[in-house]
Amino acid sequence: MTGPFLLVATAVCFSVAGELLLKDGMNRVGVIAIATLGTVLPRMLQTWQLYAGFGSILIGATFWLAALSRVDLSWAYPLLAMGYILVLIFSAVFLREPISLIRWVGVGLIVLGVYLVTRS
Repeated sequence: MTGPFLLVATAVCFSVAGELLLKDGMNRVGVIAIATLGTVLPRMLQTWQLYAGFGSILIGATFWLAALSRVDLSWAYPLLAMGYILVLIFSAVFLREPISLIRWVGVGLIVLGVYLVTRS
């Protein structure tokens, strides 16, 4: 299972990087609202982080499909929860988002769940 696990882990890493880039891009663009779409959309089209984010998610999806071609979905899908862990950590580090204690406890439970799934 090492090969499929590495495929899933790679998919998760690219997806997490993509989400972080999308969030960073939208932090630069600002809030989207129907009333301001005319001014926000051009800024979105000029924000490289959004393109990089979507590209990273596409690469992650390709690795995900490679993993699904090799293992059961019931084994692979729970491993996507690794993304929750990484997003929480990297959001705190790179985006400087505050993370409450209850979120850290929740991530601890997710880690336990991912561990149990990999043991099955």
